[in-house]
Amino acid sequence: MAIPQHTIDQILDRTDIVDLIGQRVKLKKTGRTYSGCCPFHQEKSPSFHVYRDKQYYHCFGCQANGNAIRFLMDIDNRNFIDVMKELSSHAGVELPKDNFDNKKISYKREAVKPQPKAEPKSVEQKPKDVVQTKEQINNQSFEIDPFEAFSQYPDPEDFDPTQFNQAFEQIPQDGNLYDLLENIAQFYEKQLPSSKVAQNYFKHRGLSADTIQYWRLGYAPEDWQHLEKAFPQDIEGLKLLGLIRTSDSGRDFDLLRDRVIFPIRDSKGRVVGFGGRALNDEIKPKYINSPDSEVFHKNQLLYGLYEGRKDRAQNWLMVEGYMDVIALQQNGISGATATLGTASNADHLNILFKQNSQITIAFDGDAAGQKAARRTLEIALPLLNDGRELKFFVLPKEHDPDSLIRKEGLETFHRIWQQSPLLSDFVFALLSQNYDVTTPEGKSQVMAELNQLTELLPKQGSYRYLLRQFFKEKLGFNRKWQPQVSVDASLSFNIRTKDEDFAVAILMQHPFLYIHFEVLRAIIPNDELLAQILAVFDAVFDELPDDQDLATYYILGACGAYHLELAEIMQRTNIQALTEAPELADKLASEYSLSLQEKYLKQKLKAPTSLSESRNLRKQLNELTKKISLKLVHS
Repeated sequence: MAIPQHTIDQILDRTDIVDLIGQRVKLKKTGRTYSGCCPFHQEKSPSFHVYRDKQYYHCFGCQANGNAIRFLMDIDNRNFIDVMKELSSHAGVELPKDNFDNKKISYKREAVKPQPKAEPKSVEQKPKDVVQTKEQINNQSFEIDPFEAFSQYPDPEDFDPTQFNQAFEQIPQDGNLYDLLENIAQFYEKQLPSSKVAQNYFKHRGLSADTIQYWRLGYAPEDWQHLEKAFPQDIEGLKLLGLIRTSDSGRDFDLLRDRVIFPIRDSKGRVVGFGGRALNDEIKPKYINSPDSEVFHKNQLLYGLYEGRKDRAQNWLMVEGYMDVIALQQNGISGATATLGTASNADHLNILFKQNSQITIAFDGDAAGQKAARRTLEIALPLLNDGRELKFFVLPKEHDPDSLIRKEGLETFHRIWQQSPLLSDFVFALLSQNYDVTTPEGKSQVMAELNQLTELLPKQGSYRYLLRQFFKEKLGFNRKWQPQVSVDASLSFNIRTKDEDFAVAILMQHPFLYIHFEVLRAIIPNDELLAQILAVFDAVFDELPDDQDLATYYILGACGAYHLELAEIMQRTNIQALTEAPELADKLASEYSLSLQEKYLKQKLKAPTSLSESRNLRKQLNELTKKISLKLVHS
């Protein structure tokens, strides 16, 4: 349904976003905004801000943002139409009458007349050749049979497909792809007890009956047309899902055959597709996934995301395959996810960053793993806004998470995960291994590669500046003699450092003291570094996080173009020691602001552009002189 933009605007105008979000999040008024802990990721210090005047929210931690509609869609995993119904009801705005169903997920069902069951013919069955790999698996013995729990299932030969079609009885002419996928998942689950090879595969991987049931694992029979036989009324739907294909000769056949099945669920828990693993290792490809359809988009889905959210996972880890996710969950580790046979992309990483601002990605320890890590690194860098943290879990060679736990134990897995390097350490190790960092040439090469990578980082964040500083310290760039400056001497106005430099240093260390220096923007020459820094502050001041440290990092990132000058000024002024006490910082900011105002008013008075400007400047200077005199009297 298309809702006119003017109707959407009318509903938003009548919705108070502070009241709406305040029902879910404890908000506190902070200046022009309301702040609280973000509901979309775990945090201790509030970085979630709601702007009543703009009817907008923004989290500086996970970058979640939007209006009232987006908030309800994300917090409750609801669709646009559902949210608009609720908001329009509260706002007293009537939505246009229309069909709210998404026609793209509907299809025409075929009318199939019931066929009388034929008497089974007695045919002598010849023994079937079994591939050697299957025989090896079949001949294995297991002390515990996890498939005893499935003994109550009827024989697959007696399977009645009509029991799965009850959802369609109310609308016999139309089918729904989500309903069809759920029915297919149940069908595959029902087939698992009929295949000893499939059962033994899961036994060999150490899965319990509870785990098999939790993940709804199943089996796709060898029959080339088993879905067509099981769902004769839903051929169109099966083709829309790509689970039935047509050969060049015009014959339909099933995509997944003689494979163990992994149902794939979306964030709401709905089955949207399937992954199939071949039981015969000679069959290629080993894994096949459902093709993209109206309900399945593999580049925007993560296997295990729904289950991790259901278990309220705190730590999130991206691994390579389905079995890694399942094995970790069986061992009590929730929050493991995997892509669906594709390389990780920005959408995948953003999905995880919405769960937690700190995520870990696992890679193999071989050359291919390093190559994949470098590719993922370049994808991740543009997403690393301030507050986000990415770690790299490098697996021991010849191990995946599943085999590492089974052979080395859960404690070893936890230890390696906890020791996973941060992105900064990982990048340094990755770049420095190719060069001799004891030589100037090697250091130069490392910094050149680093500069290419940091260009991918968000320009407004502090991480670009901090990562470069980290590398310089690692490479020994900053190891030089530094004079010991007396604090008392630094407080004197007779030092060589310009007042402008002290003003810049105070702003970098205490961004909220910009209120003292804002007046300088009207009188300071544009070619002064302080003028350029003040222009940056003017652009981003309203967006500064409330936390002092986060605000400092944010402004350092915003002023990244001047990082060399700023580093030199911060070192020379020793400002951190001078302004350790907040009241002293405020006092110094006020004094330097008054001093600089006096300086630049006098400069402008030497060459006024008009008589009226001259009078105005003299008036400002007289008022400023009185203010300075009063300050000296009370000091």
